[in-house]
Amino acid sequence: MAALNWLTNHLLIAMPALQDPNFHRSVTYVCQHNEQGAMGLVINRSADLTFSDVLRQMRIDAQTERFDQVQVLIGGPVQQERGFVLHTAIDAGLQPWDSSFRINDALSVTTSRDVLEALAREGTSARALLALGYAGWDAGQLEQELKENAWLTAEVRDPAILFDIPLEHRWQAAAALLGVDIRQITLSVGHA
Repeated sequence: MAALNWLTNHLLIAMPALQDPNFHRSVTYVCQHNEQGAMGLVINRSADLTFSDVLRQMRIDAQTERFDQVQVLIGGPVQQERGFVLHTAIDAGLQPWDSSFRINDALSVTTSRDVLEALAREGTSARALLALGYAGWDAGQLEQELKENAWLTAEVRDPAILFDIPLEHRWQAAAALLGVDIRQITLSVGHA
């Protein structure tokens, strides 16, 4: 069973030749991968909103200004009207959120309002990103794209790539986790 989840908690780093406008030069964090397919959030595409803008639109009183400069992300082409919060543990992390999926011991993805209310409270030290929409793959689809060399993959061992690296540097920084300078990879392939 564990082999079926091998891309959960990994980054999909778009190869330079991947021209799909939804994924060109993208980095996608895989939240879940199993026999039914995969679900992830693109972590380097900015929407024209900040986290604080969303809190105001939802009439959630933010008791902190720490999200004023945090960009909302375009998480992928599926359900872009829906928000997905990727976050670390919030106040000991034992909160049973209304709609949440625990990715690993450190990270969860939650789609319910209660997590936004908790993040808006003063004093919480949780790290979070908010994405509108997600990236999804049917059973076998992502595996086929990997065979076609559309993606590099890297395990997330340090959440800095998700929360700290500026968006415009995440594609190169993600490839650097593998020791690859992605700018040096050619768009064409040859045959011997």
